[in-house]
Amino acid sequence: MTLSDLQSVVHFGLCSRILTILFQMIFNSLIPDHRADAFRAPQLQSSSIGDVLLEILLSGFSRWDAQHFLFIAEFGYIYEHNFAFLPLFPVSLRAVAETVLRPLQWLLNLHSRLLLAAVLLNMVIFILSAVVLYQLSVIVLRDRKLASLSSLLFCLTPASVFMSAAYSESMFMLLAFGGMLYLEKGKPLISCILFSLSTAVRSNGIVNAGFLFYSQLRHCSLYVRHKLKVTEKDLCKSWLNLVLRSVLLVAAGTMMIVLPFVLFQCYGYLTFCKSTVNAAVDIPQPLLQMAREKGYRVPDKDSDLPSWCHHRYPIIYSYIQDTYWNVGFLRYYQLCQLPNFLLAFPIVVLGVWAAWQFVRADPWYCLQLGLAKRKLKEETERDNKPLSSFYGHQVFVYIVHASALLAFGICFMHIQVVTRFLASSSPILYWFAAHLLLEVEPGHLTQDPATSLHPYKFVIFPRNQLTALMWDWRGCSLTARCILGYFLLYWFLGLALHCNFLPWT
Repeated sequence: MTLSDLQSVVHFGLCSRILTILFQMIFNSLIPDHRADAFRAPQLQSSSIGDVLLEILLSGFSRWDAQHFLFIAEFGYIYEHNFAFLPLFPVSLRAVAETVLRPLQWLLNLHSRLLLAAVLLNMVIFILSAVVLYQLSVIVLRDRKLASLSSLLFCLTPASVFMSAAYSESMFMLLAFGGMLYLEKGKPLISCILFSLSTAVRSNGIVNAGFLFYSQLRHCSLYVRHKLKVTEKDLCKSWLNLVLRSVLLVAAGTMMIVLPFVLFQCYGYLTFCKSTVNAAVDIPQPLLQMAREKGYRVPDKDSDLPSWCHHRYPIIYSYIQDTYWNVGFLRYYQLCQLPNFLLAFPIVVLGVWAAWQFVRADPWYCLQLGLAKRKLKEETERDNKPLSSFYGHQVFVYIVHASALLAFGICFMHIQVVTRFLASSSPILYWFAAHLLLEVEPGHLTQDPATSLHPYKFVIFPRNQLTALMWDWRGCSLTARCILGYFLLYWFLGLALHCNFLPWT
């Protein structure tokens, strides 16, 4: 790990966020907003000139689900469908708006300060995520060049607009990647804390418990392999002690990771199934009127209990996903959704391709769950080239994790969401894309950008391997142009469409 690589990643990440904000302003002013049938948070406070100006500059970052997060941060969990969004991100927005941005209250009302807090907070978190991804990549891939290129690609993620908008993807990404990093460093307690916080941001943080389980499973396997000098009796006894400690660690860690989600479901149960709220008195009338007009359910001690309260496991989250968003097994497989399937096609191809390439390199190793000794040769038999670090033994669990998320997204979720779902949950997309670029463009990516044969001057973007590759677009192979084109196209299209209430990922 070198300081120059980190500086390059931080600089490139900062530039990408600044350009994201600038292009959002341009697209939002040039393209008229689509009148989408989506939730819009009501404005109960009077607007000043500052609020109007901020609306003009940053309103593109308050579209679609951002409206829910801003509403929760401002009013709390008033409507039943608000419980589809976990609390850590909106609580953080409220904290920033009421502390760091409180001096601006004479110029901006609370809603505007929350939007500004979301943009600023996500900018900082995104850059930190790029740094954490670089550190994780160095440890797992053991290849500084591949780690650096992966982090640079991350700065142009296809889900870029969601990393700046009032969405929870950036925060979840930082906590999830941080948990993976500390687990690789052999610090499971810090890792579990970070994974637990990620579950308080997004429900799929629960899946990260699999990393803890696999790390202990691998630890037990390596222990037996490296203790061959002791007697069989002593080995068996020490191994059983290790297994017992690992089981206790996994059980405690999993409980810690799942706890935020469980507590949130308990809060939903108490809010609607054991309600003490007098809706006519305790809820602001404009919000109550909106609930009547739109058919939103509010907690009310005098109304009938929601149907999910009578379920054996009264989980409000799964009920909302099923009832409000029609999320379920293959429910999205309709002919009218074909454009959304095409939208998700590139990320699906990259995910499946990455898994196939990894398994194909050593099928027996994968069948043994990555617990056996790696049997890959130092040189590939096909072209006598050094094997890419992408095929390293530590990558196995990340391939499994990404494949599981991809399979779940394809089968259960609204398919267009898979792009940001996978891009904000797994480093595999960036590792595999960087691996492909290094494989097809070794000449472009091994030379120093400062002494490149294609000198260039960027006004904002720094010189690095990725910008050098983009500058020499015509000299790139078809594979490189497809990968870069995908990242850049989704970066621009996301801003143009999402910021104007048009459907996106």
